[in-house]
Amino acid sequence: MTGQVVVVGSANVDLVVDVPRHPAGGETILGGDLRRTPGGKGANQAVAAARAGGADTTFVGALGQDESAELLLASLGGAGVRTDVVDRVDAPTGTALITVSPDGENAIVVAPGANSRVRVGAAQARRIAAADVVLAQLEIPLDTVIAAARERRAGALFVLNAAPSRDLPDALWDQLDVLVVNEHEAADLAGPGVGANPEDLAAALLARVPAVVVTLGAAGSLVARRGAEPVLVPAAEVAAVDTTGAGDTYCGVLAASLAGSGLAGSGLLQAARLAGAAGALAVTRPGAQDAVPDAADVVALAEHLLVGKN
Repeated sequence: MTGQVVVVGSANVDLVVDVPRHPAGGETILGGDLRRTPGGKGANQAVAAARAGGADTTFVGALGQDESAELLLASLGGAGVRTDVVDRVDAPTGTALITVSPDGENAIVVAPGANSRVRVGAAQARRIAAADVVLAQLEIPLDTVIAAARERRAGALFVLNAAPSRDLPDALWDQLDVLVVNEHEAADLAGPGVGANPEDLAAALLARVPAVVVTLGAAGSLVARRGAEPVLVPAAEVAAVDTTGAGDTYCGVLAASLAGSGLAGSGLLQAARLAGAAGALAVTRPGAQDAVPDAADVVALAEHLLVGKN
């Protein structure tokens, strides 16, 4: 996979505790030891695009003037992500509080901090204008997401992972080339009366965006494009250890693959196959950025799954 990807998004330090189960309201439970690891949807996706996707990747985000920022810069740089246009601001670096149950499922609360100040200035705009794919999420201001989309060059793709779920303004819908959502996010965006079937949700969303990928967890993902039949891409069967960051790994590799192939022909379908393999490998390891696999392992698993299908 080749091409240039710019990821515009959040960066957090993840404070992670293993728990026997997620607590109910008003309940206190005892967990395991606290782990402090690099995370944040944008930073996770940038690491995935570079390490697991093999793309020339730049991260556009904002960090504080604190130790947490240094942890994140080290992780991004170690994965080969360019961080020279990351802003350092007078606010704490974002923090995520995460509990992980024995089946690998997580519950997350985010304190945005510096992520609320992510912007597209002149330096960021120049880097975005050179990219083949611009990837964003919704843990940063919507105005920044829209600004990033508008700075891309003609022919470059804008991919939005609409997470966490929120309403999208028309100004953002108008910029989308590919929308990546899970079933809950798809239902929120599709609106009432559509139903819960992923194909119905994708069909409803295609009225607003040319291509939709609905991630389905252990069931894989549904790839839908205007004028074509939707395709279910099965997931690899793996033993999940921690699902934190698996969706971000998926999105980063999807963007990296599209940067090399574009949307023409089977480009999106092949990108979803590689992304699914990367996400499957990520859940077999603890952490978010620490769990992102190497590109060679992603390609090997994707090829194995394709051979098995045939």
